[in-house]
Amino acid sequence: MCRGLIGKKLGMTVTFSSEGKCVPVTVLKVGPCVVTQIKTNETDGYNALQVAFGEKKQTRINKPVKGQLKKGGVESCEYIREFSVENPEEYKLGQVLNVEMFNVGDLVHVTGIIKGRGFAGVIKRHGFAGGRKTHGSHSHRIPGSIGASAWPSRVFKGKKLPGHYGCTKQTMRNLEIIDIRENDNLILLKGAVPGPKSGLISVLKPNILNKLA
Repeated sequence: MCRGLIGKKLGMTVTFSSEGKCVPVTVLKVGPCVVTQIKTNETDGYNALQVAFGEKKQTRINKPVKGQLKKGGVESCEYIREFSVENPEEYKLGQVLNVEMFNVGDLVHVTGIIKGRGFAGVIKRHGFAGGRKTHGSHSHRIPGSIGASAWPSRVFKGKKLPGHYGCTKQTMRNLEIIDIRENDNLILLKGAVPGPKSGLISVLKPNILNKLA
């Protein structure tokens, strides 16, 4: 069984449980995804499905990718991803995968690219407390001393300093599926997921990440 699908984050809203509690949810449009390549241990060394999602102008797709998509009967797509699968012989090229593989109450992992925030200081980027504001202090938002003077006379690798903040891959684990709208390929997850609106996300069943860890 395929362990995941790709989709887009539509935004956040609230819903109410059967007990009348207000639950914050993130709405994801997951699939439909089309199988464009089937990888097996015999041919590629591992079992996986390559799936395509979304639409894109054909003029923006190069010829090698177009030829690859034709095998699955797809003219154009916006994203291509691979997902591990136990029995690839159960699938065929051109097969459509959608939210039917998930159930309400399942726990899933969602991977996305967090929002980019440009160049940021240590207070915003790493949560530093900052220096004191009184008694003539000039160290309000600076990182402070960053290295030893005598030995080793250098800054250690990994020191928390100002720099580019965001635009990194992040995974939120064990998010509960509150509701599934199969007609619209929508999944409502409890809580927040990384990324902006219309951002690409991958929804995985938990055991796939345990195998990769």
